[in-house]
Amino acid sequence: MDPAWILGALIIIPLVGGLACWGSEYVNPHLPRWIGLTTMTIVLALGLYLWFTGDFSFTILGPDHRWGLELDVPWIPRFGISFHLGLDGLSLLLTVLSGFIGIVSVACSWSEMHRKVGFYYMNLMWNFAGIIGVFLAIDLFLFFFFWELMLVPMFFLIALWGHDEPGQARTYAAMKFFIYTQASGLLMFVAILALVFIHHRATGVFTFDYNKLLGTPMSATAAMLIMLGFFGAFMVKLPTMPFHVWLPDAHGQAPTAGSVILAGLMLKTAAYGLIRFCVSMFPEAAAHFAPIAMWLGVAGILWGAAMSFSQHNMKRLVAYMSVSHMGFIMMGVFAGTAIALQGVMITMLSHGVSSSALFIITGQIYERMHTRDFRQMSGLWTRMPGLPPVALFFAMASLGLPGMGNFVGEFLILLGTLKVSVPIAVVASLGLITAICYSLIYMQRAYYGPAPDKRRFPGLNRREIATMASLIAVLLWLGIHPNNFLHTSAATMTAVSQNYAHAQEGTTFNGVASR
Repeated sequence: MDPAWILGALIIIPLVGGLACWGSEYVNPHLPRWIGLTTMTIVLALGLYLWFTGDFSFTILGPDHRWGLELDVPWIPRFGISFHLGLDGLSLLLTVLSGFIGIVSVACSWSEMHRKVGFYYMNLMWNFAGIIGVFLAIDLFLFFFFWELMLVPMFFLIALWGHDEPGQARTYAAMKFFIYTQASGLLMFVAILALVFIHHRATGVFTFDYNKLLGTPMSATAAMLIMLGFFGAFMVKLPTMPFHVWLPDAHGQAPTAGSVILAGLMLKTAAYGLIRFCVSMFPEAAAHFAPIAMWLGVAGILWGAAMSFSQHNMKRLVAYMSVSHMGFIMMGVFAGTAIALQGVMITMLSHGVSSSALFIITGQIYERMHTRDFRQMSGLWTRMPGLPPVALFFAMASLGLPGMGNFVGEFLILLGTLKVSVPIAVVASLGLITAICYSLIYMQRAYYGPAPDKRRFPGLNRREIATMASLIAVLLWLGIHPNNFLHTSAATMTAVSQNYAHAQEGTTFNGVASR
């Protein structure tokens, strides 16, 4: 098989697997789980194959101006729309992460889902198809198509399998998620159309091709407005304060796998979009907007941490922790240095793993205690063997303990930001202190202190041990050998940084020259 066709297979396999999950429920109610697990294992295997055999020294912004791997099939030629997929180091790592999180999501749903199991796994698989499509699509119409595709299954996951049994809270959370993300998606679609029409006016050619739209001549005002259209869509999905309010509700009601996908992958689609579109396609506009974006990131770091302190629901606390960590990503992207962008990549991967683990642990506690309220969990260290030490590991990872991926990513972001703006880096570093506080609060409220009763709960079973062990191994790999990942994304991040640096010439941050 031509390796380029593997790009199409990475999207088609989850779609077909999802349909197979839905149909197999009528044959055997346990069969959808195995089909889902097999589907995501194949996706991960294909991603790893591309990683081990591909050459990712190429990037569309580099001197050779090409993707490491590319598939282009005509779709709607009249309007310049094609099924155009491309892979570089940035999209490869996020695709591999998608396959890994996919296996983890199926595993954590194994004993949680007992009704409409086939339809549940179909939505799970289709969600992954949309997410992988976002990471691979380099036709902007196709990108928007996948952007919308991944929202619909998540809506059903929250609305149909949410935690609130009467259904009112989960329906509210699902609608809130859908309205926020759809409104932001509409803003992005308007920005895409504006870019396409401006390109048509300049060249006489209708196209949605990313490669051809790069460098479209336009006024500074038009570039800023279109860039802000993309930015608005991505800041809602990331999410950035003050457009983060949908996230805690969505996490609070989503099933465990839904929260894993939201935190582990869907937020990363926004970070990917900021790099691929805002900074790469409109470097001059992004450079002028950078101070505002970076301060928004700092505000998100501190606000997410502050809101974490007051939460009694374990899921909502972990959700606000994610808001805080996403602030580092926003800041690092618009810092634009190669070091900061590489830190963004490691943070995306490590946060995807650590936040997924914390949500899975919350689900495991809920299966045993039927509550996510900290006020009913005190003293679990002696009442639930095996799970509290695992929770301590991921809490330490979340606060940025050296030796784990979160530390590497946030350290690189702060180091790269320091070269751009000392005040922003100094204020953002307070996030490292607040991370210690909310991670210790998480441990103290749930696992330490006097136990409210003498009940004991089952420890981790073999499936849960295997799931946690794989997450621990990946997080340590990211922390101890980050070069395995940094080398893969180096060409892309260096090219983005150089392009951004050229646009920043003469731009200052808080009165301090950016270069």
